[in-house]
Amino acid sequence: MPDLFVHNAREHGLAGDGKTNDQPALQALVHELGDAYGADGRPRTIYCPSGVYSIQDEATVWRSGVSLIGAGPAATRFTLSNPGNAEAATPLAFFTALQHGASPGKPIADCTFAHFEIDGSDMILPEYDVYAKGLGLQFVLRGRFRDLYIHDTPATGFGCDFLQDSFVEGLLVVHCGRLEHGEWLGGAGIGIGTGGWGPTERCTVSSCTTVRNGTNGIFFELQNRRWAPTRGLRVIGCHSEGNRFGISDWGAEGLIVSGCTLIANHQAGYDVSALGTSAVAGRGGIVTGCVIEDNVWDGVAIGNTPGPYTVSGNRISCNGRYGYWQHNLSGGAQEEAADMIVEANEFWGNGLEGIYVASALRDPAIGGNRIRNNGRRVEPAASGGGETVAYTAQSVIDTAACWRPNGHIGKWVTADAQQAVVMANTENELVLASVRPGATTAWAEGTPEPGVPYRLPGTPRVRAGITLAAGVHDPTIRDNRVWDGQARKTQTHGLAITEDGVCGGGWIHDNDLTGNADAPVRFDTAPTGGCWRHNHGIDECPGAP
Repeated sequence: MPDLFVHNAREHGLAGDGKTNDQPALQALVHELGDAYGADGRPRTIYCPSGVYSIQDEATVWRSGVSLIGAGPAATRFTLSNPGNAEAATPLAFFTALQHGASPGKPIADCTFAHFEIDGSDMILPEYDVYAKGLGLQFVLRGRFRDLYIHDTPATGFGCDFLQDSFVEGLLVVHCGRLEHGEWLGGAGIGIGTGGWGPTERCTVSSCTTVRNGTNGIFFELQNRRWAPTRGLRVIGCHSEGNRFGISDWGAEGLIVSGCTLIANHQAGYDVSALGTSAVAGRGGIVTGCVIEDNVWDGVAIGNTPGPYTVSGNRISCNGRYGYWQHNLSGGAQEEAADMIVEANEFWGNGLEGIYVASALRDPAIGGNRIRNNGRRVEPAASGGGETVAYTAQSVIDTAACWRPNGHIGKWVTADAQQAVVMANTENELVLASVRPGATTAWAEGTPEPGVPYRLPGTPRVRAGITLAAGVHDPTIRDNRVWDGQARKTQTHGLAITEDGVCGGGWIHDNDLTGNADAPVRFDTAPTGGCWRHNHGIDECPGAP
């Protein structure tokens, strides 16, 4: 007897030969099975055996109760293209509020997408189009997205919003958002809009890998600033590498990020800010058990949030600027963040501070961290040119230089009126970050000619383990060990308060601040009030009672 609920695509007009346009046949089958599901409430499955299925010139409107299953990535491949319609975005499956009336009352329900590849490299568009995704569904109920390889789409690879009781697992998303050049803040690997179902959307993203995508590897974004930030979101055991941001929280409530690896991203490994559509930052999140390393700017960057937020038990190392940066971007809320927790982390080898506070905090807790060997950006200003200088697509070589290894980490080098960021350096070579994720060059206008002069800026005099450069009120700073164990020390102080910084009240006790390059502490503004006890390296705090 034939199976009435599993349908072989080849028996319904899809050729899978890489030449025939399979989109009309796929669309017809989706509508047929969607009607059947609507009649009896029993989901159907389209099975696509090994082959290359060409989806051309039209996006496929999806229906509830219709699943799409392949024989595995590389075996079953969907290619997206628009040879007959140069303006058409052709996602494999889409269903949106604006175009199709998607809503909590009209969701995409009971669908599974699993075991296939989406190749968007032949979708050629004149400019960025937010609909040029691999998958673009909204208001998904009981969705399952599993074992997919999505790559080279002009916009976001997996761009699905409002996922309720849904799971995203085992996705590999590579070089998506290839038309995002820093203007749209779209073009992510996995981008999930939130808020459409109300304050709770139960969605788990697990065991996914996102590499060299235009903006975020993975992000959650509140879609309307009037909506409540969304609870129920989790990211577990994922890997984000070489994106603009690794993982971003742009408006969630209580996002849990656990056991992830966030490396070599162009700005921050983990970002909380008001960069999203609603200009609302996340709050209440927990980042734990992650490796956050070798990001071009910062390991963890948190701003525009009212708090709280917890960063606990992570290794945050070898980032170009700060291990942890508390800040407020313009365009978002400038309010004081309350109840921030930074505890039991390892901070080491970062270019400037381990922890740098540049926006106001109230009642923060910085405790039990090991903060060592930061401040690697020690090299003074430098310049060169002439016969000793050469350039490649991602490096500057000066055979006359004698730099301390990684002493220029995180700096901008200027050559031929162009700028690039230094990811690392040897004694005579600067290794540069690509101009954007997925690019093969650091130079937007072409590699400079040999001998062109270059220059590098200097470095801040103070590069402490912990620096307070904003108003910090009633902090708890306890049980931290902040030191430099290198033969040539680079971390100047254990704790610093700048001229713009305030440390008022609070409880600062049982910290070991000895062994830094210059001194245990530096207070350009003396702390006021509070209780300072048993801090190894300072008998008492100047200005404190």
